[in-house]
Amino acid sequence: MSKIESSLPRLQPQPVPDNLTSVQPGGGVCYQVELAWGRLRRRYLRTFRPGYVTRMAELRRGSTAGAPHEILDPRDLKFCRNRCECDWDAADDPFRWRDRLPFARWGLAELQLMGYPLAALIAVGAWFHWAWAIVPAVLLVFVLYFFRDPPRRIPSEPGLLVSPADGTVSDVTHLAHDDFIGGPAVRIGIFLSIFNVHINRSPADARVIGLRYHPGAFMNALNPESSIKNENLWIGLEEDTQPHRRIVVRQIAGLLARRIVCNLRSGEHLARGQQFGMIKLGSRTELIVADEPALRVLVEPRQKVKGGSTVLARYEGDSGLAEARERLV
Repeated sequence: MSKIESSLPRLQPQPVPDNLTSVQPGGGVCYQVELAWGRLRRRYLRTFRPGYVTRMAELRRGSTAGAPHEILDPRDLKFCRNRCECDWDAADDPFRWRDRLPFARWGLAELQLMGYPLAALIAVGAWFHWAWAIVPAVLLVFVLYFFRDPPRRIPSEPGLLVSPADGTVSDVTHLAHDDFIGGPAVRIGIFLSIFNVHINRSPADARVIGLRYHPGAFMNALNPESSIKNENLWIGLEEDTQPHRRIVVRQIAGLLARRIVCNLRSGEHLARGQQFGMIKLGSRTELIVADEPALRVLVEPRQKVKGGSTVLARYEGDSGLAEARERLV
């Protein structure tokens, strides 16, 4: 069998587990406030804007079955996208502009709930004496800085695996066997401090095969045991191109980071570098890939990486395979 034909058996996407009830399964105060606001907003729309509700229902694609509440417009999908199959085309989404903001969309509620009170404290403090405004101003800058979403240039060369997160490489570990990978694997751990961008990105063009949510402890992400004991969300991916290698990304909560966000649906396709979630405050993200002779890990511990743009590893020879596939087509 030629290299071009050789590939792993294709996997069937698995249903979303019952304990993954939201894209932010750990909940949280801001999460509860946003859910309450959503209930009020939907009541207002049904009462005062029935025409808008009807129009959005006509434009909606897919089924709302499985959603924990009514889906009146795209805002209602923020926390339950993984529980239903409906969506809107980009041209029909009046809130698509929020994706162009320089802040993580999953953190917009926290930005407002923390930012507005801090801005008010700055104004009141400055009214009496400028020095009183220093502390709330520093806190406001930190909140804005934490939820930033800077643009990234995604490399396009075949065979590359980009970093799923910003941060510092904490370890590169060879595993004798990984059940999902189906053999020997390499795990690259990335530690995210409170000063890193906390958005997670897909390491490759891939299809989502499965999701697993594991409630747990909130140990310091620098502690090696945190990888096993902390709350985490496991994501199993399968590359779109041959040989359809399997990839694992794990979002792991830390001492302060207790809010994992993952908006993926089982079976959907991701582009390399595409955003799929975040971890709020310091945390850890892991990438687990097949350990093959062709694998070249390009990072080492203590190296700084950027999600979506830093190449963590590459499979040598994949460029030639891509060219051969194009010739066959």
